[in-house]
Amino acid sequence: MPSHLFADRPAPQPPERGVVESLITRTRRLRGDVDAVRRDTAHGDTVADEHDIRWRWHRALCDLAVHQLDDLGAHLGQLRNGLPDGDADSPAAVTRGDTMATTAATEADDETRSLQSRVGSAEWNLLTDEAIWSPELYEIFGRPVAKGPMTLDELPSVMLAEDQGLLQTVVTECLVDGKPIDSEFRIVRTDRSVRTLHMMGEPVLDSDGCTASMWAVLRDVSELRRSQRAVHKSGDTLRRREQSVRTERRIVAELQEAVLPSWRGSLQCPQSRPGTLDLAGHYLPATGGGLIGGDWFDALKLPDGNTLLTVGDLTGHGVTAASTMAMILGALRGMAVAGVEPGTLMGHLNQLLDTAEQPALGSAVCCRYRTETRTLVWAQAGHPAPLLFRDGTGRALTQLDGVLLGATSGAAYEQAEIQLLPGDLLVLHTGRLTDRTGVDRLLALGPRLTGARDAQDSVRTVVEEFGETGREDDACVLVARIGAAR
Repeated sequence: MPSHLFADRPAPQPPERGVVESLITRTRRLRGDVDAVRRDTAHGDTVADEHDIRWRWHRALCDLAVHQLDDLGAHLGQLRNGLPDGDADSPAAVTRGDTMATTAATEADDETRSLQSRVGSAEWNLLTDEAIWSPELYEIFGRPVAKGPMTLDELPSVMLAEDQGLLQTVVTECLVDGKPIDSEFRIVRTDRSVRTLHMMGEPVLDSDGCTASMWAVLRDVSELRRSQRAVHKSGDTLRRREQSVRTERRIVAELQEAVLPSWRGSLQCPQSRPGTLDLAGHYLPATGGGLIGGDWFDALKLPDGNTLLTVGDLTGHGVTAASTMAMILGALRGMAVAGVEPGTLMGHLNQLLDTAEQPALGSAVCCRYRTETRTLVWAQAGHPAPLLFRDGTGRALTQLDGVLLGATSGAAYEQAEIQLLPGDLLVLHTGRLTDRTGVDRLLALGPRLTGARDAQDSVRTVVEEFGETGREDDACVLVARIGAAR
């Protein structure tokens, strides 16, 4: 097929061979690096939905990059070896005698084989209405060679209706105004498959400067466009997911802020009474930035002068867990105000979760501190026991019987009572605070906790110790210091 040349300008010179060889080497190296990233991505974890979406986006980007680099390598291979002779016994092929060139040509075969099946050329003569197609173009269109090439007038018949006007416009501008063609359209092959073709063409001028024919290269970019669509689709999905996560986090944070106690520092009984409580609590979000869970802490003055102390944790994350936490905390406060003791109260919470429309499991510890006698009545449901610090030494209270909330119907919960002394310090926490390091690390803080100025200082110590440990989930801590009348 004749090359396209304008009559009024010289033919461009091919680039130096060494430059092209260097580009091919760099392209191959980059292609290998991208393919390695693609393989690593393909073996990534897809446990969480958010991770699955991000993984699909990564994979689509890698696939697109590999397609583009494959095509780039094939193009450079063709550029290095020149136009195909079509005859393996041609004098040019036999007399090269250049070992490097022969090796390069062999290497180029693998690189260009897939590209040659996707790139073809054509020339349409305006004077004779003759059309010339390369063999590859017949394969691209799925057209038998025996039927001959299609004229420009016949070409729209195999195109999607919505693309026919575009082809007519660009061809007219090329032939009438001399504008180069750089456009895409879709064809329907005889096997009913739809392919996307990228056409680049320009008019060929005769010696008088008039348009004599149109020469074009058509490339099947269906797979490339498919990869690009996959990138856009997965990227859009990821962005929507991230937006949804941000919205959910905001809603959960607002709900949590509305439900958890707003006080900071002390919640104290009148100073003239013995056993004054100094209280402080803190919520520690997951360090990985995940969704907020259903952890809570609470301290509430009761009508009889006693104080409710509780911490708990629900399974799940997001709005569902936070709304269930709000329901549980509301019920817990209501029953405590009504005078229900901790063991009985836990049984009611278990029934509430067991019959809820959205099933969930929860762990909790509930304490009723009796100010007059400095006694602590408490019960637990599958939750770490409170820690008692006295004279710089800490220990966990003896574990009581009590299954997880919502685990079974009609569960009974053991209740115990302990006498506290002035200066004692109680630490209630959710299990995720120490799930990796164990309670021993928290107990080791005994001297610092009991030597702190107040409960808020003690909480600050706990947060400094556990706040930056790579915790995968949120946690809560509540500190209660038993004071004496002053």
